[in-house]
Amino acid sequence: MNTQERVEFYKRQIILEEKIVDSANTSVKDVPNIMVKELILGIAMDSKKHASLLNALIALNTGSTPLIPEETTDQLKENISKHIELEQQAINTYKAFWKELEDEKEKVVVKAILNDEIRHHQLLKRLHEMIVEKEKLTEQDIWEWTWKDSLFHGSPGG
Repeated sequence: MNTQERVEFYKRQIILEEKIVDSANTSVKDVPNIMVKELILGIAMDSKKHASLLNALIALNTGSTPLIPEETTDQLKENISKHIELEQQAINTYKAFWKELEDEKEKVVVKAILNDEIRHHQLLKRLHEMIVEKEKLTEQDIWEWTWKDSLFHGSPGG
């Protein structure tokens, strides 16, 4: 598949993801059950994220991904450091809470959140290392890091 075909595929998928978001929002409009409503809206948020990632792939394939200006690097390092600390705090609290939960429905939701936080933390740490070391950060690096640990495993964080 050539670049133009991939870009067209990504554009079609963005439209599909947007339809999923609209469908989810419509389907829960009058749902009084908060658990069902929020889980469906959470899925819709993932579809929004998918559309954003597809936009990034379009940028990657069309050459519209500018480098980070040098004057922005120090502030970015500081912001990412703070974000790493917050993600670690979230991981610690969700992990401890998950171990105490007995209700399996709650455990499934909390584990999903915990695994997202772990992936966020790992990606941010790698981004920070690349910025601090001033190595060349490629889009390929970001994608590999984002998806490397995306599968759920038997225990939280593992």
